[in-house]
Amino acid sequence: MSGRVIVALAAWAVLSAAAAAQAQEFPSRPVRMVVPFVVGTPDAIARTLAAQLTGQVGQNVIVDNRAGANGIIGAEVVAKSAPDGYTLLLTSASFVVNPSIYRKLPFNPLRDFTPISNVCTLEAFILTVPPALPAQTVKDLIALANKPGAKLAYASPGIGNTIHIAGALFSVRAGINMVHVPYKGGGPAVGALLGGEVQVMFANPPLALTLIQGGKLRALGYTGTKRLATLPNVPTMTEAGVQGMELDGGWFGLLGPAKIPPKVVDKLNRETRAALENPQVRERLLALGLEPAPTTSAQYKALLEREVKAYAELVRITGIKAD
Repeated sequence: MSGRVIVALAAWAVLSAAAAAQAQEFPSRPVRMVVPFVVGTPDAIARTLAAQLTGQVGQNVIVDNRAGANGIIGAEVVAKSAPDGYTLLLTSASFVVNPSIYRKLPFNPLRDFTPISNVCTLEAFILTVPPALPAQTVKDLIALANKPGAKLAYASPGIGNTIHIAGALFSVRAGINMVHVPYKGGGPAVGALLGGEVQVMFANPPLALTLIQGGKLRALGYTGTKRLATLPNVPTMTEAGVQGMELDGGWFGLLGPAKIPPKVVDKLNRETRAALENPQVRERLLALGLEPAPTTSAQYKALLEREVKAYAELVRITGIKAD
């Protein structure tokens, strides 16, 4: 064997050993978890998960809110980060809606990211209105919207958000015309509903349950296939007479930039799954109306591919377009 071959093999062995050691030692410094929204459900999930992961891996996992453009700004930050596992994205299902609405995304959601794991799911949305609105039922709301001169508006956390899709789909299925008003996150959208800026919102349980139970919002319907256990007197949208409104609340998952080394992906996946099995973490998420739903990286990739297609069809039905 020639001297050059021996040197080359030795160098390859050193590099391979170094790469393996790096993956084994991961993480050796703080990890950044980007949340592409302001205060709301994704932020609450990220902070719960980050706190648990910090204790598990012995390094700080820092939540970094980069809100704007229905999650696009924060996602772009992650897509353009080094593929070393130290910059992650905790996002919602809006991540797979955006390709059908924004034709010139600064990234490809399937090509430019490494799926780590799904984190949790939401069963469905609650159709909510302020108590002052003269609508006690879904039929009342539809009749109100059909009155001459009626100008009902519905809120969402942003154009293309799954809450936006729910409101737009309701308008189509009920044959009414409501104005969509996007806000910069779930918290501001609910605040606008409470303040009377808008009259309707399909809110997820983490955002709305406490306000409904406290009498600050009225629940008229639920987009699940069955009634929400914590709101047994609120009918499903099908029971309320609106067909084609069975819509789940989406999911929240963890991704990184493309080309993260497989051993680092495996480490992140194992730690995420372990965190979601922690009783305190599960209790916290369940209290928010969320169901922990960890997956393998491959399973999450398959979910993303299915969801891009499914939401493309909903966008077609509703006619949602970027402003």
